[in-house]
Amino acid sequence: MRIRLVGIVLTAMATIGVAAGMVGLAPTAVAADPDWSTLDARSYGGFVPPEGGTLIAQVPLNPELSVTGAGAAYRILYSTRNQHDRPAVSTAVVFTPKAAPPQRGWPVIAWAHGTVGLGDDCTPSARPRSARDNEYLSHWLDQGYAVVGTDYVGLGTPGLMSYLNSASTARAVVDSVIAAHQMGLPLSRQWAIVGQSQGGGAAVNSARWASELSAGSGLDYRGVVATGTPANIESVVKLGGPDLELPRQLGPAANSYTAYILAGFREARPDIDVNRVLTPLGVDAVDKAETVCKPQLDQELAGMTPTQFFSAPLASLPGVSEALDDYMGTPVTGYDRPIFLGAGLLDRDVPAKSSLVLYDQLQANNQDVVLKIYPDEDHSGTVLASLPDTTPFLAALFTDP
Repeated sequence: MRIRLVGIVLTAMATIGVAAGMVGLAPTAVAADPDWSTLDARSYGGFVPPEGGTLIAQVPLNPELSVTGAGAAYRILYSTRNQHDRPAVSTAVVFTPKAAPPQRGWPVIAWAHGTVGLGDDCTPSARPRSARDNEYLSHWLDQGYAVVGTDYVGLGTPGLMSYLNSASTARAVVDSVIAAHQMGLPLSRQWAIVGQSQGGGAAVNSARWASELSAGSGLDYRGVVATGTPANIESVVKLGGPDLELPRQLGPAANSYTAYILAGFREARPDIDVNRVLTPLGVDAVDKAETVCKPQLDQELAGMTPTQFFSAPLASLPGVSEALDDYMGTPVTGYDRPIFLGAGLLDRDVPAKSSLVLYDQLQANNQDVVLKIYPDEDHSGTVLASLPDTTPFLAALFTDP
């Protein structure tokens, strides 16, 4: 039996969130060696505090890796927990505004980045920012927010970055903000989350657990902004198999996203024998995904299609449906602060339908959510186009003392 999917839904699986991926990160930015700003934690073997959010080290960020709106920039190493719920470390950047801090300190935005790859060479804090992200992050700095941008566990630190893993991503985001407050900087206890594409998914998941994970830290979580947000992708991933019929227009990026999803899931859930339903070609592609950054992986897998990954349906693996829900499911209840979702109707990377469905689910569960549609914007264009809406949205969240 052949499975025919509506193109817009398949694209949502095959081209999952790219805040700094296909359109957000110039391929040339991944060509040179990464710059660790003297804090190389790839093989970190020191003590890892069991408490998440403990600051371990901080150094000035190489100026070439900063953004134009930053007054000062740092690279930090901090404790968190990984996809196996074990103590781990992650790195992050911290940008402060050029303007003097208000009396209670700069409010903080936690920036959740998008798809760059799973290998250490792809680490965002060790790479120059794209022109779009430079403009976007500088906007928030100019508005008076400090910005903390985690790399997520496994990017530039031991282990594999668990791609689209809801729980480990949320911990990394929240713990980065807790750690930044130990740097001796004039930071307000109030903070919010902003993310786009894969980072939009990370932002929404982080928002669900932000208050819980930061409890006892003295921080005050205020809300989230997410654009180009992938959601309910796990339900489509479950359809993966050799009989999946694909739309003709599907590009080579679909192979990279398929490989990243399977690589992250395979590592996080060794009890689910993913390799058992992969072809030799599929195993090779997933192995490459563990180290090769997005632009290069697009090229290396250009001759494939996602169906060629599989020798049998992914759903034939015992327990895989529940495991995928646990790994990458997005909660639709339990949010305690406002949510902003933005989507571009011309988005072919994460079609607007993904945000529309998530919005309906959240509304059905009486969550405080706003949805804005940008008819003339694609995946990348939505980021900057949303600023006239997201700027006052965030400002309103920080008005309380």
